[in-house]
Amino acid sequence: MNDSYRAFYGLTKEPFGSEISLKEILETTDLKDVKNRFDYAVRLGAVALVTGEIGSGKSTALRYAAGHLHPSAYCVFHVVATSGSIIELYRQILGEMGTDTASFSKAVLLKRIRREITEIVGNKKIHAVLVIDEASLLRMDVLAEIHTLCQFEQDSKPWLPLIMAGQLNLVDKLSYRSSMPLASRVVAKAHLVSVNRQGMEAYLNHHLNIAGVKTPLFDETAITAIHQGSGGLFRKANRLARGALIAAAHEQTSSVSANHVRLAATEIF
Repeated sequence: MNDSYRAFYGLTKEPFGSEISLKEILETTDLKDVKNRFDYAVRLGAVALVTGEIGSGKSTALRYAAGHLHPSAYCVFHVVATSGSIIELYRQILGEMGTDTASFSKAVLLKRIRREITEIVGNKKIHAVLVIDEASLLRMDVLAEIHTLCQFEQDSKPWLPLIMAGQLNLVDKLSYRSSMPLASRVVAKAHLVSVNRQGMEAYLNHHLNIAGVKTPLFDETAITAIHQGSGGLFRKANRLARGALIAAAHEQTSSVSANHVRLAATEIF
């Protein structure tokens, strides 16, 4: 599909995209709740969980919270989890740290991570934070060992707070006995839920605004259709909204209706 709809509506950039700056993120109550719990866990050097359905804004919430840490005082290591072994996770973390990942030994890799964190926190006096996104993908045997990342000087130094985000089954996985050493370190949990219709309207208008359009383009029926079609989840709402704009521009109409949203829905899952 071409981008002629942008010219038709006077959009200065692609609307409803993920490439928005920190200051352009819509500050919702849920987002602020995530930040509060994120900050609390970081301050204590503990573990916090962020859960939510697919497309509910977990990654955006993590970026928002981490983005408010002062870059000269904090070093944030962000990895996206896989269903691989603990060795793969250790290598991911070391890769983010920019250090050697060439080993098949858990002990060697863990020692390197400890050395890097000790240098950052103990010597350079910079706070470190580890963020694991898509943590619900982690295997049970991996969850059973992750707590060792947070242990420094006989567990007396809370030098590596851990923020884990994933779908709600992450909480279920942490309820198993094998995961209790990690679960016992959790001090805060935030769960992102789908937004109501009013929240969806505010979200749509906010994204039109940062794309250069100051007046609402979606009529009442379109907002309702996007809210219902997306289940109140932002990722699907983005795709429905953009597709509806394209459909409306094709018809050369200045207002987007529910019919345009329904056309957009036939193109996505």
